[in-house]
Amino acid sequence: MALDFKDYYETLGVTRTATQEEIKQAFRALARIHHPDVAKNKVSGEKKFKEINEAYEVLGDPEKRRRYDELGANWQQPPPQAGQRPGGRPTPEGDFEFGGTGFSDFFESFFGGAGAGRGASRRWNGADPDGFAQPGGDAEADLLVTLEDAFKGTSKKITLRRPGAGGEERTDTYQVRIPAGVHEGQRIRLAGQGGEGRGGGAAGDLYLRVRLARHPDFTVSGSDLYFDLDLAPWEAVLGVQAKVPTLDGTTSVKVPAGTAAKSQLRLRGLGLPNKDGARGDLYAVVNIVTPSPVNAAERALWERLAETSTFKPRRLS
Repeated sequence: MALDFKDYYETLGVTRTATQEEIKQAFRALARIHHPDVAKNKVSGEKKFKEINEAYEVLGDPEKRRRYDELGANWQQPPPQAGQRPGGRPTPEGDFEFGGTGFSDFFESFFGGAGAGRGASRRWNGADPDGFAQPGGDAEADLLVTLEDAFKGTSKKITLRRPGAGGEERTDTYQVRIPAGVHEGQRIRLAGQGGEGRGGGAAGDLYLRVRLARHPDFTVSGSDLYFDLDLAPWEAVLGVQAKVPTLDGTTSVKVPAGTAAKSQLRLRGLGLPNKDGARGDLYAVVNIVTPSPVNAAERALWERLAETSTFKPRRLS
C-alpha cells in the first residue's frame, strides 16, 4: 500500500522554522474554527479537526517533530519487513487491521501503532471434528474523542477497516456509546465484534481505546484540566478578576496581587468526571505576557517605573 506524505507544517499553516509556541498557537487558532461543536459543516469540520490533531500530535512533540523533519518530503517508502504490512505497519496477530488513532496511514506507519488481535486460546467442543473450537481473537483500535464528548457523553458512528474473506479490504460501521467521564486509555468493549471463531468457537471482542483529542484551551492530566491564563504584568502585580473558559461555559478566578508566573490557581470541581461521578479540578496556570511593541507614551511610563521602583529581581544588580 503506497503512502502519501503528509505535510504537517502546511496543515497548521506554519513554516518549518516555527517555534514550538508558534506551532501551539497555530493549532489553537485552527482548532477553535474547526472543532466539531462549532464547525458549520459537522462532517467536514470533524475531518479537518482530525487532520489538525494529527499534525499537532507530531509537530507539538519535539521528539516526533525531529523524526518527522529527518524523514523529509523526499522520503522513500521502505519495503515491508517480515511481520509488517506495506508502509511499515506491524502485521496483526489476529484477523484485524485497524487505523489505530483514526489518523492517516502515514501517521500510523511512522508515529502510531495498529491495533492487533490477540492470540486466541483453544477450548474443547465435541462438535468440532478435531475435538476443539477456536475462539476468535480480540482486537483493539484507538478512538479519538473530544473533551466535550468525554465530559457530556455521546453516541458516535465509527468506521473501521479490516481484510475481508478474500483478502480485499472491507469496512465495518458501528454505533458506539461513549459514556460521560471516559478517560485517556480507557477501553470500550464491543462484545462479539472481534475476530471470527473457528470450529464453532465464539467471536472475539473489539476494544476501543479512548484517545482524547488535543483541545485549543485545555490540557488533561487524569480528571484535572489545565488552562494557560495570560496576564499583563500590572494584572499580576495588582491582582485582577479574570475570566476563564470551562467545559460548562465561562467562569472567573480571582488573581491575588503579587501572583508569580507559573502559579496555579485552582478551581474546584470544574474538571472531568471521575469514575465515582465526582469531578476533577481546573487549574489556571499563570503566564505573564510582556507587551511588545510599546508606543512612546507607554515606554515613558515603563521608564518611570524602572526609575522609581525599589524592586530588585536579581541579587547581583
